[in-house]
Amino acid sequence: MVFGTGTRPSWVGMADNYQTEISVREFLPEIKAAQATAIMAAVKSSIYFNLCISASAVLIAVVVNGPSASMFVWLAIAHTILALRLSFQRGMDARFVAAGRADTALRVLSYGSFASGMAWAALPFFIMDFNGGGKDAFLLLIMVGIAAGGVIRHIAYSPVALTFAMPPMMSIVLTLAVEGSSASTILALNVVGLLVVLYKSSVAGEATFANNELGKLRATRLANSLREANADIMQKNARLEVLANCDPLTGLSNRALFSSRLREHIASADAFGQEVALLIIDLDRFKSINDTLGHSAGDSVLVQTSARLRAVIGSKGEIARLGGDEFAIIVTGTDAARTARLAARDILKKAKAPLTVGGGAFVIGTSIGLAAFPQHAETAEELLACADMALYEAKERGRRRLQEFNPRLKSQADRQRQIELDLEEAIRTGSVEAWFQPQVLLNNREIVGFEALVRWTHPRLGYITPPEIVQAAQVMHITDKLTAHIAAAACRLLNRLPELGLPEATVAINVSPREFSFYSLADVLGLVTKQHGINPALLEIEITEEAIIDTSIVGNELKRLEEAGYKLAVDDFGMGHSSLAYLISLKIDRLKIDRSFVEGVANSRHNQALIAALIGIGHTLQIDIVVEGVEHEEDVEVLRVLGCRIGQGYLYARPMSPDKLDGWIDAHRQTITARAVA
Repeated sequence: MVFGTGTRPSWVGMADNYQTEISVREFLPEIKAAQATAIMAAVKSSIYFNLCISASAVLIAVVVNGPSASMFVWLAIAHTILALRLSFQRGMDARFVAAGRADTALRVLSYGSFASGMAWAALPFFIMDFNGGGKDAFLLLIMVGIAAGGVIRHIAYSPVALTFAMPPMMSIVLTLAVEGSSASTILALNVVGLLVVLYKSSVAGEATFANNELGKLRATRLANSLREANADIMQKNARLEVLANCDPLTGLSNRALFSSRLREHIASADAFGQEVALLIIDLDRFKSINDTLGHSAGDSVLVQTSARLRAVIGSKGEIARLGGDEFAIIVTGTDAARTARLAARDILKKAKAPLTVGGGAFVIGTSIGLAAFPQHAETAEELLACADMALYEAKERGRRRLQEFNPRLKSQADRQRQIELDLEEAIRTGSVEAWFQPQVLLNNREIVGFEALVRWTHPRLGYITPPEIVQAAQVMHITDKLTAHIAAAACRLLNRLPELGLPEATVAINVSPREFSFYSLADVLGLVTKQHGINPALLEIEITEEAIIDTSIVGNELKRLEEAGYKLAVDDFGMGHSSLAYLISLKIDRLKIDRSFVEGVANSRHNQALIAALIGIGHTLQIDIVVEGVEHEEDVEVLRVLGCRIGQGYLYARPMSPDKLDGWIDAHRQTITARAVA
């Protein structure tokens, strides 16, 4: 550490890695001038800052310890030193640099810095009964802070920084050491460590500053080149920042920035007792735009939608594109939930106006979920989850609507999540079971088959409905395991049926059309039937009607099932839009008429006409007809007259576990015999 040009500066050794000491000395006056200029630019604000901090320190000391003349004496001394330094700053130092006496200016600046540092070091000794580890700890904290600030502020020249920082730091160490307690000793050691860090940082900072100046002086052309390169880097950094925080298509905030801002808003709202409302917005049927008109049309929809959102929200909230066709809006304030609710209704209203896409006009429906902090959630993650649940409910309830979160949605989501977590283990242990409902001939009640229905009683949640089970299997990507499990149960029953006097009875299993895109049903069933030695002709595959028209997904798979010999049945026939061509080409074996047509058919001519028409289609195509939901004797006669051959419903039996089938079959045969005798 030096104050004159005749001494080798401490940072010269650091420059030796790429410059010789001779080169450093060649430019030493210019470097000193740059250091003096930088320090003088920092000293003025530092002096004013010291004036305020010293006055604040005395004021706090008076509050803690009561008024004391010595404190005001110290304040007068400190302010006098600062006034003298300020006077030099205004009247002398610039002339020194201009006259080539930067070294002298730095020396005087260092002396002034040292004087202020000594003033701060003396502060504890002007306070009666000073206790740095107790009531007066705030003063030590202020002294540490102002010392560290001095080092940071005067990084261009370490003597100015260290002559100011070292005296108060040494005073702190001395004060704590004199107190003699273990805590004070530990604190003193920490301060010593901090002092070492400040010293090294100051010297390294000066070296960095000096080396930068040296590089500028040695090669102006290189410096200009570096400035141009730096400008290019800054431009690229700015672009990277935009890419990191903004959606490149719409210019809205992206998911990363949205998540950060949501956390910040919740923290602020929590501190000031305000609300944060979150809207999650999804465009209905957006995928069909991409699929039919192309991704450029989809991009146009997203850009136009973002413009609409900006027009509605304005300065009332922050808009982000979370990805795909999903947007989010954060609204803050004391009445954020109400503001968001009104904004959502305005968005839905504007969504009714068509967008221009691919040369045509399209109305793009919008679904919105709303959740608010602190009413619905305590964290950003919970708030986003609640808004997502509300959005999902809006879609389930018909889309194109606003749905506000309520605890019921959370309860449903928690239930479904628990089902998802436990399902695979339940399949493995056999807790998920296949129950069977008989199918009988309507004319004589002879048993011709059974339908396998999935059942699961959860140890904590109780009865789990089949749709919940299927949905959980799809989410967890274990639909193949569920199908194989139910198919295996069906095969076990098929192996028992000859012993029960039903060698030609079939067993049907239900398969969701969505499963065809996840795995090969033909492969799974082929493996299961082979393991159990089952004739595929006795295993019936029931698919819902919409599967038949989605040829891109299910066409080839259904052909493979047909070629393997499985019976194919269309479930809930009449509820969808089946293609008659595919009913013929796929050689469907059975049509199952939905229970909604069967209920009360004896007293409904409308239902009778519909069933007669559906049966006519089946008979024309030589496809067997099964009616579901048969519950009343009077309906049986009407269905039989209409041409129905096979029925299934509570009139004959409810679904039952495999161990109850033997008893039911015996009882059913006795009933048939008794009816025949009568």
